Amino acid sequence: MRPIVLRGHERPLTQVKYNNDGDLIFTCSKDNSASVWFSANGERLGTLDGHMGTIWSIDVDSFSKNCVTGSADYSIKVWDIATGKDIYTWKSLVPVKNVQFSPCGNYVLAVLDNVMKYAGSINIYQIKRDETTHEPVEFVEEPLFTLETVEGLDAVSVAGWSIGGKNIFAGHKDGKVSKYEIDIPKNVFKFVDAIELHESNISDMQFSPDKTYFITASRDSKAHLVDCATLKVLKTYESDCPLNCSTITPLKEFVILGGGQAAKDVTTTGASEGKFEARFYHKVFEDEIGRVKGHFGPLNCVAVAPTGTSYTSGGEDGLVRLHHFEKSYFDFKYDVELAAEAKEHMEIAN
Repeated sequence: MRPIVLRGHERPLTQVKYNNDGDLIFTCSKDNSASVWFSANGERLGTLDGHMGTIWSIDVDSFSKNCVTGSADYSIKVWDIATGKDIYTWKSLVPVKNVQFSPCGNYVLAVLDNVMKYAGSINIYQIKRDETTHEPVEFVEEPLFTLETVEGLDAVSVAGWSIGGKNIFAGHKDGKVSKYEIDIPKNVFKFVDAIELHESNISDMQFSPDKTYFITASRDSKAHLVDCATLKVLKTYESDCPLNCSTITPLKEFVILGGGQAAKDVTTTGASEGKFEARFYHKVFEDEIGRVKGHFGPLNCVAVAPTGTSYTSGGEDGLVRLHHFEKSYFDFKYDVELAAEAKEHMEIAN
């Protein structure tokens, strides 16, 4: 796959996202700026300037009307995509590490960091929209819900909504995953359950297209596929490097993992390479089936177009790489017997 390299950021990427139609890509980085690109050719539509610190997270609503960003400057901003204007800002007591629109687009989930003696929390903010045009008409200043870190768990690092917005799932800094029930009309937002999943911080959590299961990534070099209803681990993917990101592809039964060793770790461990590839695994059989090189540092974020025709990665090198899948990708058929033989030969060789 010949990539389109998007050069619009000066510092490491922190998140990449597609809109629902898959025609736009949203990126943010540590350079205080977010960008919007056309996924067809990588042309930049515009930039979102206004934050005074690292933008840790970005998301776009289901209507492609607005996007939201969470920053280290203690703020959450909502942007008008058509004009690039900052139309509302929620202030926070601490840096905002993760943001995400609800499936209906009327609520914003924000993960607040546990710094400066703040325990960390998940906040839910409301946007009132016109029912016909879906344009925002009012932003409710105070959060509808504030759920502080549950006793016995470390602070949340990443979170997301399940199907219909009935539950929120959170990945914690101690490697656990927790489930919360949310019913806004009944004024309910409560902790349901938690499981021990990873040995270190959960760096990414992305949902399947139908939002019935999700994939996690962690610096413990593993990714897990988890069922939303039961919190049961469905599949496990093991890598030979720390992982920063993971995503599930539509159309084909694959997952994509990304990460790599930081430069200081490569130097101190004497490793010959940082392993900065995007790694493709078969979603069902858990086997690695290919890698895509190109970044000059760890992959910090990865996303797949909802149409399943492309994927985008953002790296520590400040580059965004857009890959459109070629015909061979769609023609690929997984051979269980050949994969088993290959794995056996590798074990013998080692």
